[in-house]
Amino acid sequence: MSKADEASLGLDPAIHPLPRLRICALLDPITEEEFATLRDLLETSDSALSKQVTALADAGYVTQRRAVRAGKSRVWVQLTDAGRRAFRAHVAALTAMTERS
Repeated sequence: MSKADEASLGLDPAIHPLPRLRICALLDPITEEEFATLRDLLETSDSALSKQVTALADAGYVTQRRAVRAGKSRVWVQLTDAGRRAFRAHVAALTAMTERS
């Protein structure tokens, strides 16, 4: 499916790839999550998760912050307000597609 096709259906090309959709789905109901926890929940590597988080950050949909906890530097990922709106609109578009079938 081309980006133009995705857009015409109301799908967000920044969220549509499954790994990014899953990241947004995990982050939507919470304030933020630690990078390592996301990695474990998604059963992926640090580098693969980093690539997907960077794509979402480039779209303005997530932010990352570093914090020291228990003497270790950790990264926390959070959906922005724009990211939350975009994710919910994307899910609504997917739902609408299934209802038309």
